[in-house]
Amino acid sequence: MRARKSSRIITARLKAERSGAQRPTAVLIPRAERFISNAAAILCVISCSFHRIIQPDSGRKLLHSSSGDSGALSRQQVSRRRGMKDRLEQLKATCDTDDPDDVEIAVDNAAFMDEFFSQIEDIRNSIDKIDENVVEVKKLFSVILSAPTSDQKTQDDLEAMTNDIKKLANNARNKLKTIERNLETEEEERVSADMRIRKSQHAVLSRKFVDVMTKYNEAQVDFRERSKGRIQRQLEITGKSTTDDELEEMLESGNAAVFTAGIVDSGISKQALNEIEARHKDIVRLESSIKELHDMFVDIAMLVENQGDIIDNIEVNVSKAVDHVAVAKTETKKAVRYQSNARKGSMIDRIESNMDQSVGFVERAVADTKKAAKFQQEARRVSG
Repeated sequence: MRARKSSRIITARLKAERSGAQRPTAVLIPRAERFISNAAAILCVISCSFHRIIQPDSGRKLLHSSSGDSGALSRQQVSRRRGMKDRLEQLKATCDTDDPDDVEIAVDNAAFMDEFFSQIEDIRNSIDKIDENVVEVKKLFSVILSAPTSDQKTQDDLEAMTNDIKKLANNARNKLKTIERNLETEEEERVSADMRIRKSQHAVLSRKFVDVMTKYNEAQVDFRERSKGRIQRQLEITGKSTTDDELEEMLESGNAAVFTAGIVDSGISKQALNEIEARHKDIVRLESSIKELHDMFVDIAMLVENQGDIIDNIEVNVSKAVDHVAVAKTETKKAVRYQSNARKGSMIDRIESNMDQSVGFVERAVADTKKAAKFQQEARRVSG
């Protein structure tokens, strides 16, 4: 009973966590790394494109050729071009001098990491298979609940599926625990890119494991409640009404005779009695399954819950960076189009305006990406 209550508490707590605003470190750290890397690459590409588009004298030549009778740039245009060039130089310098550790990952020991990723792939396959089995288990639960009598084949299929989930869950849990122990042992000895990769992968799969096991637990709890409701309705038909607490006590006794005692002679049909006993057996089997999976579920769930909430800041800043880069790319395309089609002096102003906006967006993207990297590093320290 204690294991069942603990399982319900954990299910409720994880539901609340998923419905709230907090995001798991396990999911966001790799997302931050991916977005930061992509954003930085795009920024440098855009910067180089700007330099190819705006050469020192290209604007003057373009203006001469497009305006025809105007051989000189206005002071405003000259000032704007000079400012654009200065800002582009600053942006290029920023891209060139940023710490590469924030945007790229160098693996120290390729052979060791190959073995690690092989373990990761094995864990991921186990979790994916559990997810598939949970879908099938839900279907079997529906079949059992809709059938007037218990079908032995369906029960056998459910038992086989439950055993398969148990085996896969044990495999995933044991490998995750092994990786966790190795990370704790090696953390003080080395701080490197491959260590960060391993931590991120472990965190992601731990969360994924908890999510799929939560889904399985919720399916079991739902089936238990609906089976209990069927028993209660059958008892009411016999004139033996029970409260939820009384029904729980009957279920915990583990003896089907408790349900049928005193009602055998009340005229109830044998079919109704069989259904009461069948539903009771279903619940007993279910309780056993929940207890067996309880320890591993709690073990991994606590690991994920202890990860810091500071990672929320990463998602916000990375999201901003990606948005700014996307806008900068759009503005740059406009500028290139205007430049290639420019025939009048007013087109130059439109080119300069769009270039100006592009540089502004890129600079904001750089700033937001740096913030994301800072929060990412802080999150690693907290989760470590």
